Amino acid sequence: MERIKPIEELIQIRNQLKNQNKIVVFTNGCFDILHAGHVDYLNKAKALGDVLIVAINSDASVKKIKGDKRPIVPQNERAFIISNLKAVDFVTIFEEETPYEIIKKLIPDVLVKGADWPKEKIVGSDIVEASGGKVETIEFVNFQSTTNIINTILEKFK
Repeated sequence: MERIKPIEELIQIRNQLKNQNKIVVFTNGCFDILHAGHVDYLNKAKALGDVLIVAINSDASVKKIKGDKRPIVPQNERAFIISNLKAVDFVTIFEEETPYEIIKKLIPDVLVKGADWPKEKIVGSDIVEASGGKVETIEFVNFQSTTNIINTILEKFK
């Protein structure tokens, strides 16, 4: 089964899952250079429900957020990698700077972000909470980041 889906198809899947009383968890991010922190985060997100949907920022969206030198890994490769992690059920790619429109269309049961985000600043929390869902944050166990990995590579290969 193909796990990378356009949003229109994910909306249909979401409706089927709702009818089956499955708890849908949603998170998003750039996931540029995949590292252990990403995998730990996604495993913990999946543990909050039955189905985990991950929305990945498109290349254009990453550039707007992170600058012209990013992403390092193109969107289709990032989507492929994330979709092949055991914890992840579905992946979609979005063009906007935030996943607000996707959250509005999917209305997940649980919205997840890293604990570095205060709950009141999590994009889409208003939608999820208004529909009776929960907003959760996940503590980072290791403080790896794509930026740190890039800086390490640059330092080692000067």
